[in-house]
Amino acid sequence: MSKAYDYLFKLLLIGDSGVGKTCILFRFSEDQFNSTFISTIGIDFKIKTIELDDKKIKLQIWDTAGQERFRTITTAYYRGAMGIMLVYDITAEKSFDNIKTWIRNIEQNASSDVERMILGNKCDMEDKRVVSTEQGEKLAAEYGVPFFETSAKSKIHVEEAFFAMARSIKQKMDSKEVSTPHEHEKDIIKPDNKPEPKSGGGCC
Repeated sequence: MSKAYDYLFKLLLIGDSGVGKTCILFRFSEDQFNSTFISTIGIDFKIKTIELDDKKIKLQIWDTAGQERFRTITTAYYRGAMGIMLVYDITAEKSFDNIKTWIRNIEQNASSDVERMILGNKCDMEDKRVVSTEQGEKLAAEYGVPFFETSAKSKIHVEEAFFAMARSIKQKMDSKEVSTPHEHEKDIIKPDNKPEPKSGGGCC
């Protein structure tokens, strides 16, 4: 009997409230989009298994709904994280400006070799865009991280972003010649404090 998966990666979605982190998560994990109920939900994580280079990779993806209002995510969320996706809303300039604050938060709390990626969400809303694609690309280049513009609503680049993140982590692990792909599983733990339910704010 074959094993259920070859790798287990813990990923985090962080960013300001209302940028669409939960929507991105649901689009990728469930292939669903609902703008009405998601904005008030506070979940722990979703699991999705993908295939990459003939290997099964189990992704445990954590949403930080209800925590971002404090501008600090508890260190328990960062523990064992192998990839962090920073999300801003292309129609909300403040959420873009705050990416630098979130990156400082990562540098203070996460592993020094954690993979990072910046996502400019809601790219389907061109008529309300205030952050240009070039601005997003420039910020990502400044930090030396990949960049995608996504739309959970229109299903644009969400899957590509997660696969790119998984590939980067896998390549890093393979280069380190990890003795067993499951050794990181001990780090996938539930934080002491569950996310508080999010109230108000749109989601895309």
